[in-house]
Amino acid sequence: MKLNKFVIGGLLILGAVVFLIANATKDASQYFMTVDELKAEGPAIVDKNLRVSGAVIGDTIQYDPSTLTLTFEVAHVPAEDATLKDEGGLAEALHQATIDPSRSRMTVVYVGVKPDLLRNEAQAIVTGSVGADGVFHAEELLLKCPTRYEEAVPEQAG
Repeated sequence: MKLNKFVIGGLLILGAVVFLIANATKDASQYFMTVDELKAEGPAIVDKNLRVSGAVIGDTIQYDPSTLTLTFEVAHVPAEDATLKDEGGLAEALHQATIDPSRSRMTVVYVGVKPDLLRNEAQAIVTGSVGADGVFHAEELLLKCPTRYEEAVPEQAG
């Protein structure tokens, strides 16, 4: 009888640990998307925790130092390595994205200090959510300057 109590108690503890790990993993997960993928989702993606990559459109950068509000647009850059190679590498893909008016674009709003690497044709990787207004509200902003980093766009994870 004592053995059964220990087995049942152990299974309950194991079940609780598995539940806590699964719950924490689900809450911390983020979808990595391109701008095209985000636009294709439409309203279904509103308020979900996301990570999106795109090319910074330099002439859209606006910064208000009194409120630390940064607004800019990013254009779609393909995520597939083969497509990037066809376009001549990451730097050329970022360049093409910024000059092609037919590429999907997304407005990003970030509150914080303006990063030094924020410039035209930089690769922006933003973490946050899309509001009902269609604007991406970034909580985190990572930038790669194509002249410094000639590597592929991060792999997608779902």
